[in-house]
Amino acid sequence: METKKKLGSQFAQIVYEGKWFTPLREAIQAFVDVTQEYVTGEVKMRLYKGNIQRAGTTSPYSLYNESLASFTTGDLYDHHDASGFIRLFGLPMTVRAMNMREKSLKN
Repeated sequence: METKKKLGSQFAQIVYEGKWFTPLREAIQAFVDVTQEYVTGEVKMRLYKGNIQRAGTTSPYSLYNESLASFTTGDLYDHHDASGFIRLFGLPMTVRAMNMREKSLKN
């Protein structure tokens, strides 16, 4: 997503500068074409009091899977994975705490 955002800005700048027929524009366009290959489906929108709201999306290539999205249904999610992730995510804070403890013991 970050790369798409950066390339989107760069693509806009290339078009703005009139550099449509350049190898860089063609390369960025090829990236966009490849990454959008499976972007298809339906989006339902609802109009209500001057606002528009998304009412649902469907796609044959959707990455959403209820067995993965829910922690209570399906067998694809192993609750033991969460403890490993939490330890890994907290590792920088654990190391910092250990360093601060060592520093306070030296003083």
